[in-house]
Amino acid sequence: MTTQKYDFRQFQEELTRLERQAEPPPAKPLSKKAVAAQRLARAREEFLALRRRHELSVADVVAFFPEEEGITYLQQLIAAAQAKPRRTRKA
Repeated sequence: MTTQKYDFRQFQEELTRLERQAEPPPAKPLSKKAVAAQRLARAREEFLALRRRHELSVADVVAFFPEEEGITYLQQLIAAAQAKPRRTRKA
């Protein structure tokens, strides 16, 4: 039984091949607006997770904020809950 030498150069080539397969293609850098939107979405998800975990009500959340921000938050909840009326088709 003959064994082939497994040299360091062969190891480096295989390692490089595996790394190329594993790495994702380079992504375009995000714009400032996209980065800000991502940050806001992540903060919202974390906030909602905390709200669910600690079983907070809307009143608890609103009481946490200063009065003006609490009112703004309630207005956003109301606006999100109201569905836009469906447009009728023209015959």
